[in-house]
Formats: sequence, structure tokens, C-alpha cells
Amino acid sequence: MNKTRVNKKLLSVFGVLAAGVLTMSMAACAGGGAAASGTGEASGSDESKIVLAADDGVEAHWTILKEKLADEGIELEVRTLTDGVQLNQAVQDGEADINLFQHLIFLSDFNVNSGGTLVPVGATAVYPLALYSEKYTDVADIPAGTVVAIPNNPTNLARALLNLQRAGLLELKDGGDAFSSEADIVDSKIEILAVDSNQTVTALKDGSAGAAVVNNTQAQKGGLGDDVIIFKEDLDNPELAPYINAFVVKDENKDDPRWATLIEAYHSTEVEAAVAELNQDNLQFKGDWTAADLRAELTTLEDQLRESK
Repeated sequence: MNKTRVNKKLLSVFGVLAAGVLTMSMAACAGGGAAASGTGEASGSDESKIVLAADDGVEAHWTILKEKLADEGIELEVRTLTDGVQLNQAVQDGEADINLFQHLIFLSDFNVNSGGTLVPVGATAVYPLALYSEKYTDVADIPAGTVVAIPNNPTNLARALLNLQRAGLLELKDGGDAFSSEADIVDSKIEILAVDSNQTVTALKDGSAGAAVVNNTQAQKGGLGDDVIIFKEDLDNPELAPYINAFVVKDENKDDPRWATLIEAYHSTEVEAAVAELNQDNLQFKGDWTAADLRAELTTLEDQLRESK
């Protein structure tokens, strides 16, 4: 891929993000948000306690995870926040030991544009950005000119366009990439409607779109079931590495042995089953990705972003 083209696209993509248009929908991770809860300092040097910040701290899998860690002599406190920047800043400022809500692209933007020193210590899963329709049962049934709603934040917009290309509904210049925009569409059977991620389901429900690319969180909130998915990306695709969700800590704390215990417990049969049920099995766990693998991917993303400035 042409380096100049990538850099220009990166500048366009991440320039918007740097302006503060960071939403939890970008993280594309499991569970819905709740009101902020929990205050005070993180556990610091208390090796018997972990303070974890998340956007879905009320979900059932956290209770199971707490019980498993208690058996290992570790108390897990989960604090719920609804803003991505706050979730990262809580770890950066030491108000939380670790967080879980974001993929690697989101993390790279925080580090580069907010001066963060956060790193992944373990992977959780990749969550789909699927094409939903309550009007059509197959991609082949979508008539020419049909309006398709997609998320307008740059990270998921590019991913949505790539999915629609794989579905045969449009064509992107040079095949597209993780930084593609609407300007890269060279041929299309459909009309694109880029809206806030929170409005993708609304566009589908109110009839302003015949189909919509919806992230996992919004699909849950909007009551969209697996039965109305008409195209789903291949979660085995290595091009989705930037979208792997991860446990994240400050770089200076990355070697804390508690993380290995936490991550092993998260990938236990019981916790994974609860997470899978919450997400209607629309995910792929990435427990085989090591911290070193994740950091290498993060470094690549951060380097590309810095080169674009």
C-alpha cells in the first residue's frame, strides 16, 4: 500500500478523533454502558486488589470473574464509566489499575494525541460490525439505490465500507484499507448514510435506511438479534487485528503478575460463556494473542499516526 496515501488517510481519520470525537461506540466492545460509579484511588501497591474501569460493569460476567479472582486471593472492584477518554484517563492518572473497553486503534489515538503511556497486557475478543436489515433477508435482495446507514466515526466508517465491499455492495479505490473514507468509493450499488453510531439502529427502525452496519453494543441496545444479520465479517481475518479489544494498563505497571491471573480467569470457560451469551455469540475470543503481540500491533498503529503529523 502507498505510504503517502496511508499517511494522508491517517491524518484525516485521526485528526477527527484528536478533536475529541471519541465515543464508546468506537470501541465496539461487549456490553452496554451505565452511569458512572465508584470513586477514589486505585489499589496502587495493594497486590490483593485490582480496580478495573469498564463501560459495562453491571454485566453478569463481572460477578463470575470476581468470584474466580477471589479464589486466588484478589479482590476485583469494577468501576463503570461511560466515556472512553475518561476510562483511559482513569488508568493514566492512577484512579484505576486497568481498564477494559477498547480496541487497539482507539488506544493508539489516546496515546499519541493525549500523551498517554498505556499498553495492552492481554486480549479479550474481536466483536463484529455486521450488516443488519429487517426488510431484506439476503444481501442479494438489496435493490440498487437502497440507503444503507453506517457509523460516521472514522474508525468504524472505514471498517463498515470494507464490509460492504466484501458483501459486493460497493467498490473502494485500490481495494480500500483500514483508513478508507466515503471519498474512496469508486462504484456503489447503494446509497451511504453516515450517521452517529447511536443512530444506526434508529435509521433502520424508522425506515430511513433499508439496512445498517451496526456495532455490537448498539445492536444489543437496539434489540437487533442475530436473525436480522444479513452479512457478517470474517473474524479470522488478520486485517481485523487493530480491532482486538484488550486489557490496558500504564506502561510502568505492565509487568505486574496480577494481570496474568486476571486474564487467565477472564478466559475461563465460565466467564467466556457469560460474555458470549451477552453478545449472542457474535464475537471471537483472542486469548492466543500475547501481550507482546498486542504491543507490536499497537506500536505499528502509533508509528503510522505519528508519521502522518
